This record gives sequence, structure tokens and C-alpha cells, in this order.
Amino acid sequence: MAAPIRVAIVGMGKIAHDQHLPSIAGNGDFELAATVSSRGEAVNDLPHFRTLGELLEAGVDVDAVALCTPPQVRYDLAAQAIAAGKHVFLEKPPGATLAEVALLDAQAAAAGVTLFASWHSRYAAGVEPARQWLRGRKITAASIVWREDVRVWHPGQDWIWEPGGLGVFDPGINALSIATHILPPFFLLEGRLSLPSNRAAPIAADLHFRTSDGAPVHMDLDWRQTGPQSWDITVETDGGTLKLEKGGAVLTTPEGTQATDDREYPGLYARFAELVHAGTRDVDTAPLRLVADAFLRGHRLTVEEFHD
Repeated sequence: MAAPIRVAIVGMGKIAHDQHLPSIAGNGDFELAATVSSRGEAVNDLPHFRTLGELLEAGVDVDAVALCTPPQVRYDLAAQAIAAGKHVFLEKPPGATLAEVALLDAQAAAAGVTLFASWHSRYAAGVEPARQWLRGRKITAASIVWREDVRVWHPGQDWIWEPGGLGVFDPGINALSIATHILPPFFLLEGRLSLPSNRAAPIAADLHFRTSDGAPVHMDLDWRQTGPQSWDITVETDGGTLKLEKGGAVLTTPEGTQATDDREYPGLYARFAELVHAGTRDVDTAPLRLVADAFLRGHRLTVEEFHD
């Protein structure tokens, strides 16, 4: 049996605590080796550092790093890790721009290390069965409704409102990661982005796409939802209607409904281990490309100020 992959987590925020730590602990292919946090946070008396540079200079035995920082600072960290011969797991979105992700992919290829652009929503338990059900069926239309309360999910996270932070596309890109996995290729026709007058990123978006064979795809994103939250994708086909709810955890087809448990991040780490052992990379930028297109082609509307 191969030795565990010794991984360091860089960025000890909520997602690291809620998802990465338990997923690493539950996967025998990995061993948590160190943490990096500007706050100097440690886990179980393991080595901890304030910067990735300090970790690399310390000579701690680390095979891989999981970057859980905001995307605006991720390129330099990933490039530094790749240059040191480390495999790299990128939280979503994989970067602040498409160009930097392409550069990282080229650098990882040249260094012979794994680069994994992770899309956790693709690993929701209903997504792959949905993809299989749609295979061979003609898709006539699709609708994406992703509405949540930013004050609940991203309280006080100012970086998310800055350029590169994506605003409402931070959750919206999760929907696009599912849609680009289960639907035929599609592209943006038109859109509206609603930007609070005191913010640089949108709080809502209304987008109209079209698949390569002409089916309309509508996307409704909003961060102002209160009460029940909506993370739903509906696909109309010649064989009936498919619906993914709760971010892909609940799948309904004409044959019935199946509700499933949360297995997104364990699935991500299983995939990362597979890539490392195979000596290859997985850097799909299709969801980020569609977000970039929304900023390129969407009309910007100024709306009321937003305050946490």
C-alpha cells in the first residue's frame, strides 16, 4: 500500500475547518502534515506557519498543499508550491483570472506535479446520476435558480466583494460547475449584473445562455434571499423533467426522487488522490470561463448599497 500523501492546508478559514480537515481525516490516502495561517493556527500540535514560504523553508515533509485562501492571492501561493515540487489542490474558483490558471497548469505540467482545480458541487451525490440520466436524451430547456442569503453564508467577508472575489458568482459558479458537467456546451447570449453602489462585485445576476444545439438555459442568481434558500437546476428533455435540488443532493426524474447524503469534499479528496497516484492533472476552467463571459457581456445595473 502506498504511503499517505502528506498534505498541508494553507488558509484556515471556515471551509478548511468544515470540509477539508474532516475529509483528510476520513481518507487513508492522506495525512495532515502542517497548517499555514496568518493567525498562526495549529491543528493537533502539528507544525504550523504564518506563510507558505516559512513552511517550505522549514523542511517539513509535505507532498501536497490544499489552498483555501481567497482566489485573489492564490496564484503566487500555487506557483511557489509547484516550484517546490508539491502537488496542489485549488479551492474553487481556481483563481482570480483564467490566464493565471492556465499558467499554473503549464507550470505544473513542466514540474511533473498534480494540479487539481476542484469543483465541489460536481461531487454532490445527485450530479453524476443526473448526468447519466440525461445522456442520450434531447434537452429542450434548462433553468438554474441559485438564491441565498449572503449574510448567512459570507458574513463580513469583504474580499468577496472586491475584484476577483466574484460576488454572487462565488455560489453561482457552483451551479455552473454542475451545469457544465451535465449539459451540452452552452454560451452566454445576454445578461444583467446588479451591483450595489458601494461594492465592486454583483449581488444578483440574470443570465441567458444557449446550448450548441439551440436549447435555452436561464440562470437566476441572487444574494438577497431570506428564508428558505434555493439551489435548484431543472432540465426539460424529450424524456421528461429532471430536477436537482439542494445543490445537487436531491435528484428527481420521472422515475422518482432520490435524496442523498453530503459527499462532496470526500469525493474531491478521493479524486485528488487518484490524480496524484496517476501523475496527472485536472484543471477544468469551464465554469470560470462562463463567469468571465458574464462580466464581459453582461449589462451592469447599479442597485442600493449593501452592508453586512
